[in-house]
Amino acid sequence: MSMLTPPGMGGKYRITGDKYPRMRRPRRRGRLVFGVVASVAALSLVGWGTLQLIDVFTGGDKASAAGPKSDCATKATPSPTPSLAALPKPAQITVNVLNATPRGGLAKKTADELKKRGFKIGDVGNATATYDKKVKGAGILLGSASALKTSLPVLSTQLASAETRTDTRKGAEIDLIIGTAFKNLTARPAADKALSALGAPRPTASATSGGC
Repeated sequence: MSMLTPPGMGGKYRITGDKYPRMRRPRRRGRLVFGVVASVAALSLVGWGTLQLIDVFTGGDKASAAGPKSDCATKATPSPTPSLAALPKPAQITVNVLNATPRGGLAKKTADELKKRGFKIGDVGNATATYDKKVKGAGILLGSASALKTSLPVLSTQLASAETRTDTRKGAEIDLIIGTAFKNLTARPAADKALSALGAPRPTASATSGGC
């Protein structure tokens, strides 16, 4: 009986030979899965590194980083405000200069200065009882409703601190009623500058169509 024959077998089942059978350990699936995951991660890392190198040498997608560029440019275009050509010139405006203060000779002096500045002069004298010694400010510019956007703004450049009013008159003449706080007309350079800027077109932002 061989030493490998189990006891009680009676030699019926005899194991012959001088080699022992070897038992294989079961393969672990965990190692296989880990290996696959590690391979995928390595490939991903290599791909990401390649993209980074491409960006370094090509400068990357600067256009996309900066965001989409609009084909439409916003430019300043003149607004449709009245120009000087649409407003009357000083020579087309007749001004009545009326003194509502107790200071004598003020109406004539002011009228002479307005004449030098190109305005036509109408009546020169004292203000009516409605305004005499009742104008506390520098003065009142008085005209018809239609003069509110024509001759009155032109005259206001000569006395910026004056109040503008309208009445029911039908004529085109306007009044400059001198008030208690009046000292002088606006300095000539400043008045000329204001007159030039009065009807100058002002730029306003508007989008130009460029295939938008």
